[in-house]
Amino acid sequence: MSLFGFFSKEKKETLDKGLEKTKDSFFGKLSRAIVGKTTIDEEVLDELEDILVSSDVGVETTVKIIKRIEERVARDKYATTAELDIILREEIASLLTENKSVDVTDSFETEHLPKPYVIMVVGVNGVGKTTTIGKLAHQFHSRGHKVVLGAADTFRAAAVEQLKLWGKRVDVPVIDHGMNTDPSAVAYDALKRGMEINADVIIIDTAGRLHTKVNLMNELSKIKRVMQKIIPDAPHEVLLVLDGSTGQNAVIQAREFTKVAEISALAITKLDGTAKGGVVIGISDEFKIPIKYIGVGEKMEDLQVFDRSEFVDSLFKKI
Repeated sequence: MSLFGFFSKEKKETLDKGLEKTKDSFFGKLSRAIVGKTTIDEEVLDELEDILVSSDVGVETTVKIIKRIEERVARDKYATTAELDIILREEIASLLTENKSVDVTDSFETEHLPKPYVIMVVGVNGVGKTTTIGKLAHQFHSRGHKVVLGAADTFRAAAVEQLKLWGKRVDVPVIDHGMNTDPSAVAYDALKRGMEINADVIIIDTAGRLHTKVNLMNELSKIKRVMQKIIPDAPHEVLLVLDGSTGQNAVIQAREFTKVAEISALAITKLDGTAKGGVVIGISDEFKIPIKYIGVGEKMEDLQVFDRSEFVDSLFKKI
């Protein structure tokens, strides 16, 4: 059983609801594009290409999907527009499988995690980084795991206080040195505290800015070096948080951060408030980094472990 448990009926309903805007926008456009047409011809594929790009799937990923559909239609002799959504669903699911975005939950068997498991969280201001950390802390803590948070985003006015509020709300300790202090010193003390209390998980919040790549890279490298004085293989995970509602801006941010940090997992937030959920497909395809979590609502439980099969099912679910 995974750390976050089985994919419950309630979580599936939340996922369905969270992807409603994306699904309604996509299939509304698709229905209008194929009305009156019966065969999957070049005109239909051109329309589909425009729809995928406008849904923030991304140009390169869209071209890949269209090529696959063309080959599939030619090979399997599919010809009707009625079968188009079935083909599209299967090809997107296949693409996500190839891009390591499947069975992420299998890696969360608690006995296989290093202890303490150190997660360093990165992402620009405004994407929901600190909120994601709070929700993650809740998920771990509610399952009986000891969690320590480190408030190492020390240069943003609200970041330290916001994380401390989350700590009180979730009932987990937050290590902070206040504003305008050395982030690496905070990370060091958070790991030290985690070792003292035999914590299962330590989550470190880091600076949310892309001021210059060199400065950001140096800062993250210093935090990593200092943490390794206590736990030699820390961090075990570098989690990049992206705001799904920003569409292609999220892709740009991912490109920038992957240049300066060894990102090992992604969290894509705010999918419930946007019709740009297609960005999940494009990000998965371009970066080949596992999407570990998606945010599909405001409640603490609405940060879900990303399940490729359930995501595709919700995206293509017919009412």
